[in-house]
Amino acid sequence: MSYELITTFDRLQKQGRKALIPYFTALYPSARVFEQSVIAASDVGADIIEIGLPFSDPLADGPVIQHSSHYALTHGFTIERMFKSLRRLRDKAKTPFVIMTYINPVLRYGVGRFMRECRNNWVSGLIIPDLIPEEGGLVEETAALNKIAINYLIAPTTPIGRIRLISARTTGFIYLVSVVGVTGARKGVPAYLPSVVKRIRQVTDKPLCIGFGISTPAQARAMARLCDGVIIGSALVKKVKLGANEVRKFLKQIKQNIL
Repeated sequence: MSYELITTFDRLQKQGRKALIPYFTALYPSARVFEQSVIAASDVGADIIEIGLPFSDPLADGPVIQHSSHYALTHGFTIERMFKSLRRLRDKAKTPFVIMTYINPVLRYGVGRFMRECRNNWVSGLIIPDLIPEEGGLVEETAALNKIAINYLIAPTTPIGRIRLISARTTGFIYLVSVVGVTGARKGVPAYLPSVVKRIRQVTDKPLCIGFGISTPAQARAMARLCDGVIIGSALVKKVKLGANEVRKFLKQIKQNIL
């Protein structure tokens, strides 16, 4: 099966480029501002856009994304409104979408229904931090039927045997969590990260993207040397409330440093 995300990484590899993957919390701080921000990211040249589905118990997220999720949930967010927003964006943002969610909202909405809505609204992949391969069968099978890639996470502490399992079950890109902890800006690049990347590369050649804690162009540049894509989350969510021009300016700086 040919997944859009794999096609994207194949194209980038041939071009000698690394993927820029900005993260936005869905409908935060409003549908209008969210959509303007996504369009700005697409215009700047984002290769994939990660969209966080607000959830009341976001165990992998730090204070900035927790706040944005809580704000969205208390200001009318629903999954239906998110998909309607993505439908409006499709003609203006020609960039693959990946939804980052937790398993509870997917189960509550209905796995089949959720995957169909993803397919119908141009979502190319899912990131589900609290889904483990041992329990991922139904989600993986239903996603595959709808040509949606599952992107599993690996932590710096993940042992080599489990890296093999996760890599085998990933149908899009592997999401390497750069730190032991939750999302949020950090001051530097962990010294242990190159060895973690080397361990992963020993067992798989699937696309590898790094996220959590990347907040400056210099950090993005250092991460890009190690991987196939750089994910920018909390630092970007802070910019969203300042408007699409700030989002555009910030992502231009990041992109210039990961080419």
